[in-house]
Amino acid sequence: MKKQGVISLGEAFVDYVAVDSKNTKFQRLLGGATVNVAAGTSRLGISTYYLCKLGDDEISQFVEQELMKEGVHTEFSVHTATKKVCGVYVHTNEDGERFFHSYINETPDEVLTAEELRKEIFEQTKIFYFGSGTLFLDQAKVTTETSLKYAKESGQIIAFDTNIRLKRWATEEKCRNTITYFLKEADIVKMAEDELYFLTKTDSFEEGLNKLSSLKIPYLFITMGGKGAYGVMSGEKVFVPAPKVNAVDTTGAGDAFMAALLYCFHEQGKPINPSQLTKYLHFANQVGAAATTKIGSLTADLNFDALKKPFQ
Repeated sequence: MKKQGVISLGEAFVDYVAVDSKNTKFQRLLGGATVNVAAGTSRLGISTYYLCKLGDDEISQFVEQELMKEGVHTEFSVHTATKKVCGVYVHTNEDGERFFHSYINETPDEVLTAEELRKEIFEQTKIFYFGSGTLFLDQAKVTTETSLKYAKESGQIIAFDTNIRLKRWATEEKCRNTITYFLKEADIVKMAEDELYFLTKTDSFEEGLNKLSSLKIPYLFITMGGKGAYGVMSGEKVFVPAPKVNAVDTTGAGDAFMAALLYCFHEQGKPINPSQLTKYLHFANQVGAAATTKIGSLTADLNFDALKKPFQ
């Protein structure tokens, strides 16, 4: 049986995005990096399974309904009567730019446990993707480690997005050490330029890459915002500039980039030369840039058929 599909492990979030300059009125949107990636791969036509813990209240129902609208499978997620989905308040500053204001998490210890994972979904699918969003919790770390064990036993491609949110961590050092530990477990790693500097304690791009080289990450991707992105494989580095677009909101652009990369690896396998790696980067840049053209991380109406055409 040919393995198909992507697993995304994480925590669903609801983004409350300010719609007025005084930050008193908010629009409710589905959010969270691992949710964004799951929606992205599903939109690209790949069977996608989201693994998380949900509650039974109206907010959890909203999350599940939104995931279903995106075509994301949730049957391997778990429900409890007490779980409350995290909320993220996104405010607008005086310049009209959005920023993360606060996190609301009423049930921080209620996450998917290792015992609640079902090994069969790992055996059926091709890619396992996770981020750092829950790794500050000991239980979530154990669940992630068990997921990685199942993924490796099943021969999956493993993808990790560092996606650092320091507000969630007790200390910078714990954040840095935990994420560095998981970098060694992945085939594909994506991080932003500032995350490279944070993790390697450098302010030099080349020095940062040199420090990471000891981890022997097979495929490393560094996003540079509107400038573009680097890909590194077997010591070879390629850079692809980002297309010029009228960026309205960059929220979720990195997640769209990641979803596009996973599509490439899922459909055409691991790149075997710099030319193929460049092709993957070009497609991921196109999808990431297109995601910035509307407010919200999942609101841009992307024409994936048009985006795929030059890639195919």
